[in-house]
Amino acid sequence: MTRTVLESATKTVVIGFDEPFCVIGERINPTGRKKLAAELEMGDFSTVEKDALEQVVCGATVLDINSGAVFSNKMAEDPRYADNNFVEPPLMEQLVKTVQAITDVPLCIDSSVPGALEAGLQAANGRPLLNSVTGEEERLELVLPLVKKYNVPVVAISNDDTGISQDPDVRFAVAKKIVERAADFGIPAHDIVVDPLVMPIGAMATAGHQVFALVRRLRDELGVNTTCGASNISFGLPNRHGINGAFLPMSIGAGMTSAIMNPVRSQEMEAIRAANLLMNHDPNGGEWIRLAKVLEAMKDGATFAEASTAASASSSGRRGGRRGRG
Repeated sequence: MTRTVLESATKTVVIGFDEPFCVIGERINPTGRKKLAAELEMGDFSTVEKDALEQVVCGATVLDINSGAVFSNKMAEDPRYADNNFVEPPLMEQLVKTVQAITDVPLCIDSSVPGALEAGLQAANGRPLLNSVTGEEERLELVLPLVKKYNVPVVAISNDDTGISQDPDVRFAVAKKIVERAADFGIPAHDIVVDPLVMPIGAMATAGHQVFALVRRLRDELGVNTTCGASNISFGLPNRHGINGAFLPMSIGAGMTSAIMNPVRSQEMEAIRAANLLMNHDPNGGEWIRLAKVLEAMKDGATFAEASTAASASSSGRRGGRRGRG
């Protein structure tokens, strides 16, 4: 079966059809987060550190790191800061080093700037996931050589020079094109993680059905792992976490093997843990039982992140105690 292997300096994560669903934490991303972008502009990485630790303790096994910040104040002083090719490479290096210093999970290097992708690859320990390549000719020629040079897996997004098609057959054809072009560079299909593109169901009533059918085709015909921006499905609708919590296990049942998402939301993580258990990807129900204890602790008013942190600390203490008695 297809296995996409990601590594940090000390930890290996496998994305695969017979593996637990891979949660890629999305929160280290200054796009649309003006406060975070302003902090990064000032050299303040405290929110990044907090987001990294909370996402891991809540269940992320990989952390996405996006360097797409706009440095408004510096831009006014120096026109070079209006160019992402100038801003993002050094910022990506700092972000990667900051996160690696406090967590041990593999990373997902996320940028539209090739220089930032390479800066992240150079700074990252192990074997990160590269995010991303598309079917656009220029992007294929810029990103696939990096994938080959650093021997890393890559997210392949199913749009090309014509944009994002609402036709799922076109999106499948774009994914197939990327897999074939990657093969020309000597990149195997198991190192391609396809994002079939999730449309908002509020704008397209068939969006969910499209994704489930596409994921099955990608698995059966191309043999590739898949990912998505999970929250896209609920964009613009009320009670988004309820929709996301239904969408994720349905996607897992169709064959989706990972998602870029916010793991600090208990409703979505509960849905994923339940799906892992039902898919026989949670031996002896250990993860489900641990989650149940966290959810119970939340009844006393703790947030999901707070309850998860306390449970992790308690578990570490018990393990330490047992070693001490040995």
